[in-house]
Amino acid sequence: MEATAKGRDRVEDYINLGVRGFWMPVATSVQLKAGKPLARKIAGENLVLWRDGAGKVRCVEDFCPHRGAKLSLGHVQDGNIACGYHGVTVNGEGTVVRVPAMPDCALEGRKALTYYECNEAGGAVFIYLPSADRPDAPEFVPPEEFTSDEWQVFPCMTYWDCSYRFSLDNAADPMHASYLHANSFTLAYGSKQDTMKLERREKGFQIERVNQKGVNFDYTEVVMDEGTMFFRLDIPYPDGAGPGGPFRIVGFATPVDEHTHYSFFWRCRQVQGTAAESWRFLYRAFLEDRHWHVLEQDRVMLESIPDDARRREMLYQHDIGVSRLRQMMVRRAKEHFKALDAEESAGKQTA
Repeated sequence: MEATAKGRDRVEDYINLGVRGFWMPVATSVQLKAGKPLARKIAGENLVLWRDGAGKVRCVEDFCPHRGAKLSLGHVQDGNIACGYHGVTVNGEGTVVRVPAMPDCALEGRKALTYYECNEAGGAVFIYLPSADRPDAPEFVPPEEFTSDEWQVFPCMTYWDCSYRFSLDNAADPMHASYLHANSFTLAYGSKQDTMKLERREKGFQIERVNQKGVNFDYTEVVMDEGTMFFRLDIPYPDGAGPGGPFRIVGFATPVDEHTHYSFFWRCRQVQGTAAESWRFLYRAFLEDRHWHVLEQDRVMLESIPDDARRREMLYQHDIGVSRLRQMMVRRAKEHFKALDAEESAGKQTA
């Protein structure tokens, strides 16, 4: 019994800090300016990002191999990151390439830091955070809305003082919109009573209301495959909100640590040509503030939930999406520990 409890605690602690083995957004592209490093804490790890001489994003541990100062306090030099303390310079693969205070220093050429694969899509920077069972980055396949000419997207990023798990649970719970967002521009309509239906998909699942469609935030698709975890949902828009049909949200929740996270939301509309220009203007001029108002309602509510709420919560039928999401995350955590334990066992046998 004690061993089982310890195993559950190990899995729970791992999930709370951040399930790995996924491409995660960590910044908007405009935040990462040429010549300036950017510090980020992701799943408890301190990282530094910068653009090299070709504009490609690089990411390594935010730790100078000389004395441990934060590389993010330094500067970009010839496409590499130079520490502000003594100028020790590291490239995008975590190798020391220059120690200016001592020519021909033995540190030069040494692989000193962990580096992380990077990509950009939809106006955001993604890194791959490896897990024991998935140490190598899979192909980066962003949501189709980010790469299709048929869609216009706006990336939004915000910092919330609560677990990333709360954001994911919130997205897997369409029923909350009829209550929490009842006074909003688009979510004030429809029934406040319903049941939920869950449909399993090859790469996750879809949770949707049984008796209402196309009225409110009535479904969520949760995608969890080999390299990514995100959700998408559609919100019906009135004619006064411009062309393009429903307003789509694609969302990611990126853990900072056990208690805080970055929420990324892409505002999407399927429009092209002059209609796309009309929509972009309308969004920036009139609709964006209303969407931040809805997000603020989510933030306030989620930040009010205690970290250990899962120990006392009493779920009911509407929470089948929440339960399914948690089961999938537990399965991914167990895969990580299975691989980790196998590595440790092999290491002991070799020794």
